[in-house]
This record gives sequence, structure tokens and C-alpha cells, in this order.
Amino acid sequence: MSLTITSWNINSVRLRIELVAKFVKAVRPDILCLQETKCPDDKFPLKRFKRLGYEHVALNGQKGYHGVVVLSRLPFEATNIRTFCDNLDSRHVSVMLGARAGLARPLTLHNFYVPAGGDIPDPASNPKFAHKLAFLDEMRDCAELHPGDADHHVLVGDLNVAPHEHDVWSHRQLLDVVSHTPLECEKLLAVRDRGGWIDVARARVPLSEKLYTWWSYRAADWQAADRGRRLDHIWVSPALAGRVGGFHVARRARGWERPSDHVPVTTVLEL
Repeated sequence: MSLTITSWNINSVRLRIELVAKFVKAVRPDILCLQETKCPDDKFPLKRFKRLGYEHVALNGQKGYHGVVVLSRLPFEATNIRTFCDNLDSRHVSVMLGARAGLARPLTLHNFYVPAGGDIPDPASNPKFAHKLAFLDEMRDCAELHPGDADHHVLVGDLNVAPHEHDVWSHRQLLDVVSHTPLECEKLLAVRDRGGWIDVARARVPLSEKLYTWWSYRAADWQAADRGRRLDHIWVSPALAGRVGGFHVARRARGWERPSDHVPVTTVLEL
């Protein structure tokens, strides 16, 4: 069976519910992972998503900030929330799908919203940056993020780091800008390497090619300037490396009315 998974930092799910509806009606992902929902669980628009076909929901939200959710057309076997850095700031949720979803082998999916880190790339003077670095270190050491050789695991989310030279519009100019500093890139790649994860985007798109998923609101004409960064990621465990049937960045969504500054990223797994 084919399983289509989309990850999208929506930057307020209630504000942009119509954009989500527009996207899912066109793409119809089986699983939709949203970050920065900015919505407490009791205010989440469950009824609207059920009308869109997403009957199964794993929520971890809070008022006004952060928040992650996994919405699925397929039933879960289990859900889980993990707290990082002893901070209840709604940055992780995971689900496990199995026989009830028609899968021969269980699949675990993690949805993350890594801290942005503020503006100053100095942990001594910027607590937000220190939090981001500690969060990445904890991800690296988290046993749940170290899948075995046969495990079907997926990790998605706004990881808030563009780790490679062509994941940003100007490697040289952004070396001192939070999201592309050498220290952040090193720490995110350590998370990937420690868990043996495969970065789906860079497995499909050569490192020599520019690839972005985020464009700042500050640009008067984001498309003409094209000063983007690849902050949104989909990783798969080694057992799924040969089962990736497709990958797509929905760049067009950045041009919709009142858009998120991030766009949907989608992969298809052949299970």
C-alpha cells in the first residue's frame, strides 16, 4: 500500500484552516502533521478535520504558541507525547500505526517543532538559542529516535535548521544567522546520524541544488527575492530508505492569500 505523509508548519491552524482544507482536498495525504498550531487542545477544529476525512487525531497543543498534531485517515495503535528539556511547550507528538491501518509491519511517526532559537547565535547571552541547542542534544540522545535496522520509523517536522550549504539562499551570508550556524547544523546532523535516519529530501534532490521550505514574511516579493531556507524535514529509518516513492515541496502554497511562511512537504512510502 502507498502511504502519503505531509508535514507543514501552519503558523496558526485556526487562522489558516481554509488553506489546510484547500491543500488536503487537492493532495489528500493519508497523514497530515502540523506544527506551530498555536491552539489549545480543547479549541482545536476537530469537526472540520473530520469532515475533511481525518477521523484520527493526536494532539499536543497550547494557547498562542507552538503546538503539534498528527491527523490521520488511518487509525492509530498508540500515541505518545515526549517532553524535552523539562519544558511543557508542546513540541512533540508521536503515533504508531499497525494492523488496524492495514500495515503488515508497525510504523512509528514522530512530529517535532524544534525551538527557533531567537536572533542571537550565542547561548551565553540568548536563552532561546541555548534552549534550541539543548533540545537538539536531547533529540540526539533520545533512545526512541534510534530505530533498529528493521524498524519502520518516520520523523517529520519544522526542525528549524537548514543544515546544508544549498538549504539556504546564501551559505556565506547566513553562517552567523540562527538556523544555519555551524553549531546548529552540526547538532541536527548528529541527531540524524545517531539515529541512522535518511533525509528524504536530500536523498531525492542532490546537495548541489537549492531547496527551500520557508520564506520570510519580511520580503516584499518573496518569489522574486527567493531568499529561502529548508527548515522542514522528513526523515525515514534505514528500513524505509528503499520504500520512498515520491517527495514534493508545495512551493505554490507560499503564494496563497495570508499564507504560512512555511510550505507543505510531502513524501509517499510504498509499504
